[in-house]
Amino acid sequence: MALYSCLFFFAFLLFPCSLLVCDCLKVDGKENNSFYSFKVGSLAPATTCNSPKGFNHTGLRVVHRHGPCSPFGVGRASHRQILRQDQARVNMIRSRISKSTQKLQPQSTSLPANSGIPFSTGNYIVTVGFGTPKKDMTVAFDTASDLTWIQCKPCAVKCYNQKEPIFDPSQSTSFVNISCNSAECIQLHSVSGNPSSCDSSTCQYSIGYGDGSKSAGIFGQETLTLTSTEVIKNFRFGCGQDNDGLFGQTTGLLGLGRDSVSIVSQTVGNYGKSLIPELKFTSLVANPNAPSFYFLEMIGISVGGSDIGIPPSTFSSPGTIIDSGTVITRLQPAAYSALKSAFQKRMSNYNMAPAYALFDTCYDFTGVDTVSVPTIKLRFNGGVEVNIALSGIIYVLSQSQVCLAFAGNRSPGTIGIIGNRQQGTVDVVYDVAGGRIGFGADGCS
Repeated sequence: MALYSCLFFFAFLLFPCSLLVCDCLKVDGKENNSFYSFKVGSLAPATTCNSPKGFNHTGLRVVHRHGPCSPFGVGRASHRQILRQDQARVNMIRSRISKSTQKLQPQSTSLPANSGIPFSTGNYIVTVGFGTPKKDMTVAFDTASDLTWIQCKPCAVKCYNQKEPIFDPSQSTSFVNISCNSAECIQLHSVSGNPSSCDSSTCQYSIGYGDGSKSAGIFGQETLTLTSTEVIKNFRFGCGQDNDGLFGQTTGLLGLGRDSVSIVSQTVGNYGKSLIPELKFTSLVANPNAPSFYFLEMIGISVGGSDIGIPPSTFSSPGTIIDSGTVITRLQPAAYSALKSAFQKRMSNYNMAPAYALFDTCYDFTGVDTVSVPTIKLRFNGGVEVNIALSGIIYVLSQSQVCLAFAGNRSPGTIGIIGNRQQGTVDVVYDVAGGRIGFGADGCS
């Protein structure tokens, strides 16, 4: 059968379903409980836009902005660029969580309260409708951000180039400004790290991201159309008048974090009773110091069908999050060391290749016809086991340099992150109201 690195991203309380058709690695091969076997000649990225088979849910279609299904036609980024930008994002997530868990010192009041997250990496995009009548807008989405915003006319200060026409709130019959003295305006401080401001009694927002990107403007309410049957009225969002940064022709950002202003929290009552069959749920871990992130209790890893004996306590401090924008999964040093050792043991018949960037376990498959790679399974509290697709186990630079697609943190006190590469072919459901995340096998094939 054909295996594709495709992610079904289900924001359970956001949409019944959304589909990601990414810049997929297509590998013709076979899988059993212990190994994936595939022809080396099949190691090639997808160049045509194909929807995965088996997708029968209703919802938004989500694509990678560098993939063959991207409406922007921007082409593939280089491996070095992807990995460098991915590391920048990881560094900023770590910094944000680290700062939020430290006690504030008096001198810290002069520092930015929120450094934000870089957006030049891992961008998945969806097209949604803003306003009445509806205007389609392609936005990046991110589980590590809360505030949704798009660029708006008249672009009082600055707007960057985007593919679609800039949204004009004056032409929408459903746009309403949010007042300065409202609870919604006051809540902006927890999201942006900046106190909300006023302009003629209208609430103003301002938010910056880790790569220097920014957006500022009017905080308002609008009708948001996800699908023909999923319409959200009075959706709170930012209407940007001063925007700059690496947003890749998108009109803005769809925030899927856990804060009250995120689209997930704003629609918590819409989809809480909807269930997708054949899912296994693990509880979200509460972290009051970093409430926007999705923390999970990871308890173990299996390689080649066998548990590799990592104590659950290895993952417990400072914990593990799942993130839509990070590409490569980062593990605590002891966990990664055990994974690497078990993987290398089962790959001993193949020649090693030089390390590349953050990848230290690589192989040269030159002259090899068929390769067998051990399966990898991540285990979470509640008996949840997630089988990693082949495209989440190996990262193909070339036939002569194929690497284990995981990385280790340098410090045991650094947060673990489950990246989107390892979420491939998995249905992922974010049940915020229920305090849990669900995983379903074989989301696409």
